[in-house]
Parts: sequence; structure tokens; C-alpha cells
Amino acid sequence: MDLRLNGRVAIVTGASKGIGLAVVRTLLDEGARVVAVSRKSGADLDALAGPNLVHVPADLMDPAAPAAVVERAVEVFGGLDVLVNNAGGPPPGAVLPRFGFLPLTDDDWRAMYEFNLFAVVRTVRAALPHLLKSDAASIVNVSSGNARHPAPMNFDYNSAKAALNNLAKGLSEEFAPQGVRVNTVSPGPVRTAWWTEEGGAADVLAGATGADRDAVMDSVAPEMMSLSTGRLALPQEVADVVALLASPRSASTTGADFAVDSGFLKEL
Repeated sequence: MDLRLNGRVAIVTGASKGIGLAVVRTLLDEGARVVAVSRKSGADLDALAGPNLVHVPADLMDPAAPAAVVERAVEVFGGLDVLVNNAGGPPPGAVLPRFGFLPLTDDDWRAMYEFNLFAVVRTVRAALPHLLKSDAASIVNVSSGNARHPAPMNFDYNSAKAALNNLAKGLSEEFAPQGVRVNTVSPGPVRTAWWTEEGGAADVLAGATGADRDAVMDSVAPEMMSLSTGRLALPQEVADVVALLASPRSASTTGADFAVDSGFLKEL
């Protein structure tokens, strides 16, 4: 299927690895021009180098960074059609999962909201004047199934993602009539560095359950989370949905939340 993204300009945050990297690769394959945003690049992102890809190093927790990113995208490619707010998860220095409510400090809450909500608010604010000039504008926010599945863990992360979902609905109501669609993709557990890197979620759960880290990813975590498919999702499976929502092929889809979660979310 031709997603009709050839020549379109997209910003993708959290672009150096995992879901963001898969989104960048997919959009490039569809002929889009991509501004990839991350604190630093990486070998996998560098391997995609070409005339349609620009990496902008930025820390989105810096309030000035989102506007600078958007300005750079417009400077290089002359406009903006797609914004993928993928950066999120544990802010620097935090490791998820975190169990219980009482151990969380005000600083924990502030950092989590800064990264998962306020950075998105600022990026959208900076991007909208340019997106409103596009004839097929799209914003795709990458949220989490945990936004709709409260649990006695990751309180700060879960509530920040719930706020992100609410934000997307409101933005869609205001701006879809003006030609900017806003949708959400909510992954469940995805086999990314968040799980696989040393000290990541697999190691945290291994310590809590007594299983080894590979068993956690292959069987323990899917069983704990009642994943219908029996496995963690892959980054490309999320990226495919993001690309479809970014595409003019989804011209009548806005204000929606798509679960790509291996059957994690059981609620209607």
C-alpha cells in the first residue's frame, strides 16, 4: 500500500532506538523527509543517513528544546506535515517498573510529567502553526496501555500517559476541523531497550520474581500481563500503525487510540 507520504516532512522524537527508530525507518521507506530527535544519535540511526534524514540532538525536558527542533525542521525541509511524539518512558535516572505509591517523591512526579506530558505540550504548541499550513497534517502521540489500565505500580508514569490521551482527544476536537488530525497509539510491553538493556525492566522483574532476564521477557512478563499473543510486541509492529495514522490514507481517523499491545488491554 502506498501511504502517500512521499515528500512529506515529519518530526519523530525519541528517534535513536526502539519504536522511534522503527518509525523513522518506516517513514523514510515511504519517501518522507524525517527530522529525527534524540539526546544523541546511535549506530542504527546513523546507518539510515541520507538526504531525507536530519538528526537534531535535543533534550526535550529543556523547555526551549521543542521550539528549536521545530524551527530546525522548517529551516531544513521548508515545512511540516507530521509530528510523532514518541519520546517518553522513564526520564533520565529513573528505572521502571517502580512499585507502590508512597516511595514516589515530588521530584519523581515532576520529572515523569516533564518528559511524558509537558515535552509533548511544548512540541505540539511549536508545531501547530506549521501543521496548520499543511494539506494533510497529522499528530501521532505514542502513549501506553497503562494509561487505561491502572495498577499499584508506576503511578506517575501511568497517570502522565492518561493525561497525554486526554490531551490528544482535546487537540483533535479543536484542530481536526482545521485540518490537523490527532491520534494516539498505545503500546503494551514492547521488546525495546527499556526491557533489554542492563538494569532495565527485565532485570527489575527478574529481581522481583527470581527468574532470569531472558525468561522474564520470553514467558514471565507475558504471563504476568496476560498477553493474549504470549509475547512482547516488536517495535516495527507499533511503527506500522504510527505510519498509517500519519498517512493521508487515514484522513477520517482522528481522536482515536489504537492499542498495539499483544492483547494486554482487556477493557472495552
